[in-house]
Amino acid sequence: MTITGEMLIGASAVRGTTKILHATNPATGEVLAPEFHGGGAAEAERACALAEAAFDTYRNTSPETRARFLESIASGLEALGDTLIERAHAESALPVARLQGERARTAGQLRLFASVLRDGRWQSATLDSALPERTPPRPDLRLQKIAVGPVAVFGASNFPLAFSVAGGDTASALAAGCPVVVKAHSAHLGTSELVGRVIQKAVADAGLPEGVFSLLVGAGVAVGTALVAHPSIQAVGFTGSRSGGLALVQTANSRPQPIPVYAEMSSINPVFLLPAALAARGAQIARNLVDSLVMGVGQFCTNPGLLLAVESPALDVFRQGAIAALAEKAAATMLTPGISQAYDNGVAQLSDIEGLRRIGSGQTASGPNQARPALFETTAERFLADHRMEAEVFGPSSVLVVCRDHEEMLAVARRLEGQLTATVQADAGDRAEAGSLLTVLERKAGRVLFNGYPTGVEVSYAMVHGGPFPATSDTRATSVGASAIERFLRPVCYQNVPAELLPPALQDGNPLKVWRLTDGQLARD
Repeated sequence: MTITGEMLIGASAVRGTTKILHATNPATGEVLAPEFHGGGAAEAERACALAEAAFDTYRNTSPETRARFLESIASGLEALGDTLIERAHAESALPVARLQGERARTAGQLRLFASVLRDGRWQSATLDSALPERTPPRPDLRLQKIAVGPVAVFGASNFPLAFSVAGGDTASALAAGCPVVVKAHSAHLGTSELVGRVIQKAVADAGLPEGVFSLLVGAGVAVGTALVAHPSIQAVGFTGSRSGGLALVQTANSRPQPIPVYAEMSSINPVFLLPAALAARGAQIARNLVDSLVMGVGQFCTNPGLLLAVESPALDVFRQGAIAALAEKAAATMLTPGISQAYDNGVAQLSDIEGLRRIGSGQTASGPNQARPALFETTAERFLADHRMEAEVFGPSSVLVVCRDHEEMLAVARRLEGQLTATVQADAGDRAEAGSLLTVLERKAGRVLFNGYPTGVEVSYAMVHGGPFPATSDTRATSVGASAIERFLRPVCYQNVPAELLPPALQDGNPLKVWRLTDGQLARD
């Protein structure tokens, strides 16, 4: 498949008329062909108008039709073979093996939502039978969830496949019955076009309205702002910086009709190292944590950016093990020059904070846009007194906070902002401390891990990839896992609607054979 540098608006390939953009290889600085011509408000208007025109037809397709559509996208991504992986590697400097795994995850997400559609529980079909003899009488009441409307999705920098054009936001929105308009990330323009053309073809092959999918490209914030402000757009999916997410939230809230923005933004993912665990396996925990810290050059939203422990001889062993393990880690290329510069700036800012000292480093950079891993240390007292130490540094940098006792550790935990994850390393002797900590952490994080490491997010039914602000803009939602479909649905109650007009999930006889709550009893008959 040839990359042309065009946007995909419905069934058309369109060359923009604004600023020319190029993807760049961050490992070499090479400018990658072809050039892309960015779009503007006119292209956003056209894409949104097509999405609005497609909405009612698409949302009323059967769950099976949408399931097969998602599966065809997954198969199309796999059929691209090395073409997709090579382009994504050139645009991101991510290892080929990592990208192959990411493609498998992306296809798996699409197939997971196909299974969700066939299961039918996402509709929350509920029936309350009429009680005409009751005083007052109760009408016939039936409820199901329907799609909210066209959705704007913003591609993420750190996952060119799994959180981008065909990533989790797009997959869950399409599953819900929502047309999607994607704003491609400027770091991987060619990858985005390749994936976009797969979706465009899947739309046509399924006989769906062309406005079910569009892909826009644009420099700066003009296209994104135009998308979020457009009256046809009814929800937004975003993964990126806190400043970027909050800007979209502000635009969405300033509309005559405000809409939800599901923005995954900022998290330092604290790891609590309890005494018995450190005493039993501190050296091993140190090696594993450093591996987690540098995985993907620290460019995971679940990167362990904060470590907490009580001062003890076991902590000394951990500290020395972490310093030694970090010294063996090579500097590695980050996703973009901008991200690399932001990492260097963040590390420099931490280095300038009084009472925060750098105790460990990885190997010196040997090429452009490379991040050198860093480990800092401070006391809980100083950490609580200086909020700057809690700032996210996107990359392989972490801060070790040394506490005097467990109560001081709890004080730090209570002060933390909302997080995507919180991890506890605990053994049998730590049960009391772990219990008191869990009570705090379940209020602070969307996912609490025991005796693991936060990098890596399973795509499954129970997964939650979200959390209190600023981890996300809406703590009720997850952007990964089967429950992500809930972001793009809303409930509708049907009161005394004639049987012939009821949607299939609510009809007598249950023609779709979905799980339904009928007069308080859950059944599938």
